[in-house]
Amino acid sequence: MKNYNYTFLLSISLVAALGGLLFGYDWVVIGGAKPFYEIYFGISDSPALQGWAMSSALVGCVAGAAVAGKLADTYGRRPMLIVAAVLFSLCALGTGASETFTVFIIWRIIGGIGIGIASTISPLYIAEIAPQETRGLFVSINQLTVVIGILAAQITNMLITEVIPAGYTHAQILASWNGQTGWRWMFWAGFFPAVLFFILMFLIPESPRYLAKKGKNDTAEATLTKIGGLAYGKEAISKIKETFTEETEQTDFRMLLDKKALPILVIGIVLAAFQQWCGINIIFNYAQEIFVSAGYSINDLFMNIVITGSINLVFTLVAMGTVDKIGRKKLMLFGSGALAVIYALLGYFYYTNVTGLPLLLLVLLAIAIYAMSLAPITWVILSEIFPNKIRGVAMSVATFALWIASALLVQTFPIFNEYLGTSGTFWIYGIICALGFVFVFKKLPETKNKSLEEIEELMVSDKKSKNIQ
Repeated sequence: MKNYNYTFLLSISLVAALGGLLFGYDWVVIGGAKPFYEIYFGISDSPALQGWAMSSALVGCVAGAAVAGKLADTYGRRPMLIVAAVLFSLCALGTGASETFTVFIIWRIIGGIGIGIASTISPLYIAEIAPQETRGLFVSINQLTVVIGILAAQITNMLITEVIPAGYTHAQILASWNGQTGWRWMFWAGFFPAVLFFILMFLIPESPRYLAKKGKNDTAEATLTKIGGLAYGKEAISKIKETFTEETEQTDFRMLLDKKALPILVIGIVLAAFQQWCGINIIFNYAQEIFVSAGYSINDLFMNIVITGSINLVFTLVAMGTVDKIGRKKLMLFGSGALAVIYALLGYFYYTNVTGLPLLLLVLLAIAIYAMSLAPITWVILSEIFPNKIRGVAMSVATFALWIASALLVQTFPIFNEYLGTSGTFWIYGIICALGFVFVFKKLPETKNKSLEEIEELMVSDKKSKNIQ
């Protein structure tokens, strides 16, 4: 392995990945505040408004993802991450200060735009600066920070929330610290890492592949040289320049319909949607309902959620240690196949009214498997399979599809749960995981230990099918 400047690589990757931390925090903090802001805003008896409060950020996510790639191809990766940091900061302050439900929703949508931008650009930026031998590890740092953000939100919620005596009425909860002020501090706590993200983004370089696309080859080579030395810099910039044989400064969405690009885009869209429709995120977004149905009280809820976050963190670290050794495809197959089996068992447990520890153990196992496979590996694959000249807009489309799928997941889960029961709902997700296994097996090539330019050649080659296994 070449002698890379890992201190420099790790530093800029961690800064870019702060977008992932804020993504995770903002995405999950609402779950802990949910029992209290619903009473504060008087929506406890309205499932439609409850669902809108939980899913409104997804409107922003979809919008942010839709524009992030095009803007990143026009103005750069770094400026878009700075914009995301500003939006996260404003959302944290505004959501916590909301006095009406409408204002609350507006700030949640603004935060969602930040999530959409960060979820698109952070992994893309890291993939474009990381060497091929360790790209999976470095891109997985973004997912690690997402998980840390999730766990930070869960711990923050637990520390802020005061114990609620059994039998408390809605009026008593509303008059409590939790009901008046506590839920606000859950959102406000996200302001501090958002400001740190904003400041540090001015200290890292622009992506060398973006710079090369804009014809700034000397600046790109300087960054690559700092990463891997003079020889690495010259070799890398030479290979990058070969992928820009045509005028590519202005990226057009119509380029995605090219006969070589479209099949790759379809793979990215399906994998992005599958990462959401494998169903694991309902455990985070609807933790209260799942754990209550498993026999736990509202006071048990926060500790159980922190346990799930800790499992998520530990097994994300496992993924980081295996992605460049075992490979992307094998981990995706393991995750989709194992989740299909677990969901079948979860459905059976709910169907036969098994509650308590057995149910919790299965939930934790599902989170562990997801954390070491589909969660981080999907982002690694999406950040590396698209050709250089369309990577920004293609990543944007794939992330757009991911958030559309997430929105549908959040909106349809209560419907499935009502008409099919929790057991039937998990069986549906199990079938989806089985179908995902088949798709990955047949369509996804292995990309470990290949440069982005080598992956581009692999993906567009007519001989791609020979490289699938």
